[in-house]
Amino acid sequence: MEIRNRLLNDMKEAMKNKDQMKLEAIRFLQAAIKNKEIDMRPDPITEEEVMGVIKRMIKQRKESAEQYQAANRQDLVDKEMAELKILETYLPAQMAKEQVEAIVTATIAELKASSVKDMGPVMKAVIAKTAGQADNKMVSEIIKSKLT
Repeated sequence: MEIRNRLLNDMKEAMKNKDQMKLEAIRFLQAAIKNKEIDMRPDPITEEEVMGVIKRMIKQRKESAEQYQAANRQDLVDKEMAELKILETYLPAQMAKEQVEAIVTATIAELKASSVKDMGPVMKAVIAKTAGQADNKMVSEIIKSKLT
């Protein structure tokens, strides 16, 4: 569990540096991973599932920031965005939009997809190929644009 060791080391470093924001974000992340691990019992949690937990937390932070922005609560927006930046450091490097478009185009050709009805299989194949290196929302938008 490479990511869990990295989290532990980063947590120790945040404690030493008295970086409260980073420490809180890591603790929330570890708690979410532990909850997922408990849900998975007796099977061990995999690295992909840990990445899924991280992505879910990132998505939650983005949604919260949008809601706080709508409510004119800049202090809370700043807090959510700071946590978001910390959490994003645990994801693999993200692909550029052009790279994702190339993968989507190739996958559509492979699967001979022709309409929006074929979006499910294309989406599943693209997500498998990008292996967490592309935002699923962006992938979905690109697929929709190519299939319409």
